[in-house]
Amino acid sequence: MSASQQSSSSSDRGQQPMLASQRAKQTLSSAPSSVSINEDPSRLSAPVRTNSINDPHGPRAWHSNLIKLSGKQRALNEFSVERTGEEVEENLVMLHGYGAGLGFFYKNFEGLSRSKGWKIYALDMLGMGRSSRPPFKIHAKDQQGKITEAENWFIDALEEWRILKKIDKFTLLGHSMGGYMAVAYALKYPGHLNKLVLASPVGIPEDPYAVQAAMPEPGDSTMASEFMQDQENEIVNPNGKSSTGDNNKLFKAPPKADGKGKPEEPQKRPLPKWLTYLWDANISPFSLVRWSGPLGPRLVSGWTSRRFSHLPETESESLHTYAYSLFRQRGSGEYALAYILAPGAFARSPLIRRIHGVGRQPIPASSETKLPTPSSSSQSITKKETGFPVILMYGEHDWMDIAGGYAAEQKLKEEREKALRNASPEEKEKENGSAKVVIIQKAGHHLYLDGWEEFNEVMRREMEETREFNKRVKGQ
Repeated sequence: MSASQQSSSSSDRGQQPMLASQRAKQTLSSAPSSVSINEDPSRLSAPVRTNSINDPHGPRAWHSNLIKLSGKQRALNEFSVERTGEEVEENLVMLHGYGAGLGFFYKNFEGLSRSKGWKIYALDMLGMGRSSRPPFKIHAKDQQGKITEAENWFIDALEEWRILKKIDKFTLLGHSMGGYMAVAYALKYPGHLNKLVLASPVGIPEDPYAVQAAMPEPGDSTMASEFMQDQENEIVNPNGKSSTGDNNKLFKAPPKADGKGKPEEPQKRPLPKWLTYLWDANISPFSLVRWSGPLGPRLVSGWTSRRFSHLPETESESLHTYAYSLFRQRGSGEYALAYILAPGAFARSPLIRRIHGVGRQPIPASSETKLPTPSSSSQSITKKETGFPVILMYGEHDWMDIAGGYAAEQKLKEEREKALRNASPEEKEKENGSAKVVIIQKAGHHLYLDGWEEFNEVMRREMEETREFNKRVKGQ
């Protein structure tokens, strides 16, 4: 599918369809400054198909579509891989992190689509990637209302997409802010997840400052921590030396997790005044790229060259082009960050306070057919969720607080025990809640990219486990 796949080791080697490189030629070199949902011939290209001769893990079909949603200028960019000639038994939906796009998963599409019975979907979140970019506006006046409205902007679009695709239940994988939104989705729209995989999710730990910090007024932009981290590193480490494993951290990396216990709490260093000022002033780094004109590619290359220096040159260059094509587009979903995170990448409404409710929510009777509305949670209730597996994945050199993952694991396990104590015989029989933390070796925050081979192997095991479990349930 790409240069990365062609240079893969024997564990993930195979004939790759050329869809990614074809899309790159069509879209990266001539990407518009904003995404329109009008019928664009380049968005309606025929799928790439493989057969069992040129694809030892196929045959497979690779599709790229723009799925229109209700309302003005609302559409999600969708990339999917399906195994032709097989019944689709399970669906995996992948959500990228802040400011990124589904193309960052290019090392995972082929490997994950080897799993029999699975169809793989990757989505650009609303207002990001190649999805449409409607104006982002917050109308709420109180702090919690602003947080909820910012979350709903993304997860309501995901739920509407699910309904349009007629998918009842699926496995949801979210990276970084995509992981945060995956948890928010699980809480607001219960009854549709078989498994939740959180890859280095942002927003789990609690920080008193983040909870109490004042929010920006509803406006134009927000500060993105990930993009600015390398610039900060240049100031803190003027000699050019960088830490091992992940050049994309705002805090000093936590000690290596050995899988036997919780790592020590990471030490926070004071945030530079300029960083806090830009965040509070609602200035986005992507705005800086857009304002810089012809200097934009150079600004982006400062981040991409360091972040992806471990990749083959052709892949690193392609990711740089792809990232720049996304950063230069009209601002939209990026403006949500300041309402979700305070300066320092801690959540204003920490997931550690809410994650115990994942898989334990009442299920609205009409949740399968109605489009999402602000009053969705007030529908009549018929039953309650009986848990599903939650996998928290981190890179060995992740700048994200791995201790937060262990704390979330403990919260989920305690909630399972509590649910079983009060469960009916039928609920006990259906109980499927579990939680675990997985460390991907030699990887940083972008573990799906840094440690893609191990990441793909772990995901395939989880996918097969889900498929077998659902087969047993259906056979009962």
